[in-house]
Amino acid sequence: MYETILSLHSYWAYLVLLVIIIAAFNAIIKTVGSKEYSAKDFRISLFTLIVSHIQLLIGIVLYFVSPRFDLWSELGGGVMGNSLARFYLVEHPFVNILGVALITIGYSKHKKVLTSGAKLKKIAIFYSIALVLFLSRIPWNTWI
Repeated sequence: MYETILSLHSYWAYLVLLVIIIAAFNAIIKTVGSKEYSAKDFRISLFTLIVSHIQLLIGIVLYFVSPRFDLWSELGGGVMGNSLARFYLVEHPFVNILGVALITIGYSKHKKVLTSGAKLKKIAIFYSIALVLFLSRIPWNTWI
């Protein structure tokens, strides 16, 4: 079960990255170009929200079925002293949850704004910060 969920989490991450890159760059380009917010922009931002939340749910399941989770009971507070355990048990989950929260906040805030420029700016800011956070906590050495 662990291997299946790990594979799903890893492959779904490619989709998440692709979609958030598209959403962030689309919003940035349209903001800089002073273009109008369209139904396509709404769909892109919504799809990004949905895909990232699915990844979060897969990640939560993976966190608790992972053999690494047992390190909490073995090492206790020593998890923070072990850089690899800290990365997988603390940094990666925390930063990625924060990224998904920023996507959610950006999506919610953009819906409340009435002008196109402000809508796109909210998406550009929040989704771009989330993208940077995601990229900072991907386990690159095992992922690619």
